[in-house]
Amino acid sequence: MDKPIAVVIGATSKWQSDGRNTKLIHGSEIDDSDLPVGIRWGVGGAIAQKFAAEGFFVVLTTRTKANAAALQSAIVDQGGECMTVELDLVSAESIAAAFAAIRQVGDPEVLVYNAGYLEGRDLPPEKELLEHVPLEIFETAQHISSRGPFLVAREVLPAMRKRGSGSFLFSNNASSLRGRKRLTGQSLYYPRVMMRTLAQVLTEEYSEYGVHVANVVIDGLIDSPGTRALPVAKSRPEIIINPRKIAEAFYYLHTQDKSCWTHELQLTPYPTKPSF
Repeated sequence: MDKPIAVVIGATSKWQSDGRNTKLIHGSEIDDSDLPVGIRWGVGGAIAQKFAAEGFFVVLTTRTKANAAALQSAIVDQGGECMTVELDLVSAESIAAAFAAIRQVGDPEVLVYNAGYLEGRDLPPEKELLEHVPLEIFETAQHISSRGPFLVAREVLPAMRKRGSGSFLFSNNASSLRGRKRLTGQSLYYPRVMMRTLAQVLTEEYSEYGVHVANVVIDGLIDSPGTRALPVAKSRPEIIINPRKIAEAFYYLHTQDKSCWTHELQLTPYPTKPSF
């Protein structure tokens, strides 16, 4: 491979036109034909398009290849190169198999961990307390926010360390800043704190080897077909974050000079107060 490789874990969005969150909240798929291509697949899709446009060979990962077919076609139409690899973060075997396939192309120069989860969003208000949260929901959150990135890091960091370069970037949210109770309409997000902690640990362990690790706190509602159709987005469009600008922030982190690395970046829309 004559191009650097960027892997986007979670390249598709549950808020895309046919995503799980979109169907849950709106009751059906949404027509996204009039929306800019840069926002149709949320953060993961925007990051994939950005790195492809900058000359990277992009690897899209998703649990089912069909989920990323439209995104892959969009990247190719834009003149980029990419491939899709199935990866289920709940399965250590699936993660190992996915990265074995990726290494057939080459070792990643950039890894963006952008995985999210739906579980917990459909619980009613009377189920907000921990005592009512099913164990299965908690286990999914642990798999995606803690165990998953740990296993992914083991797959890519050795080669980055030996090469003396690379970026491992976490796409996180405001619930990573401190533990907060789950509210109706939200997923079980408090294990996100562990993702932030892992980013801090990996920074201490791998920065000295030339590997840039950063936690990106996306502090607000991200534009996508499903979120754009929400009442709050329609009434206050200024509070919506443009995923293409988020993607620019990730690319900026990767291109920073080693003498001046950012290890945590928080992105908040101007009309809202930053989370702490």
